[in-house]
Amino acid sequence: MSNVLTVDHPAWQTYEGGTRARAVRTASGIWTLSHDQDGLHLACVDGTEDVKPEFVSTDPAHLPPAAPAALRENLAELGVTRRLANPWLWDAITTAILRQVVRADQARKVYRTWCSAYGTTVEGPRGALAVAPAPAAVLALANEQFAAAGAKFHRTALTAAATHYEQHHSKWEHLKVGALATALTRIPRIGPWTAAAAATDYTGDFHAYPHDDLAVRTWAAKIAPTYAWPDKKDKAFGPLWTGWAGTDRTALHTLTLATLTWGAHTR
Repeated sequence: MSNVLTVDHPAWQTYEGGTRARAVRTASGIWTLSHDQDGLHLACVDGTEDVKPEFVSTDPAHLPPAAPAALRENLAELGVTRRLANPWLWDAITTAILRQVVRADQARKVYRTWCSAYGTTVEGPRGALAVAPAPAAVLALANEQFAAAGAKFHRTALTAAATHYEQHHSKWEHLKVGALATALTRIPRIGPWTAAAAATDYTGDFHAYPHDDLAVRTWAAKIAPTYAWPDKKDKAFGPLWTGWAGTDRTALHTLTLATLTWGAHTR
């Protein structure tokens, strides 16, 4: 079993000794997850254990052979990795919205402030952890409360998403990643990037991730610095990246998620 966990989601907190922890909401309750040198530890702290968090394993054996050798070799050093498939679609949507426009570090700060201020806080193995406020709670917030949490810019997207989520989530939760991403673009202020980021976080299937995302481009260039990557303003990156995998969805998932995993651990 792999001991490498993908910690790209902003809910993951880092503690002394390298321990990581976060809280998640499933359909039946709230769980705390922690990962240390002894592996992964899960505990249901609110509600019931009926619906457990699930993890997606990514095996470097499925990297596309056409990708640059340096990229494949460095990603293979991670071994088989695991990532939590976000069990709450609403949190995946919230996270993707709060990542709009701002830098990753700022999005992480806003997400944590947002959850701590208006979400549900539970006691984790190393201290307090929080999950996002539910859609109904978001719709009850005053404009000033969005601003106080640093989410003033995201207010209209969050409220539109909360309204649509309450109407459609029971159908959305059963869609595959591509259909889910398409459905989410029908929410005002939710474009293809935000929709794809939310859908992949929820399903754990990263073949549909926005592959020309700045994070993918940045980490790929650091993993294989001697490769002649397209310029940041060049739109050739996406087709280049997906072209290495061709029609192999597993290969594209592996290439993308392994790159994000490498970057999360480097950060």
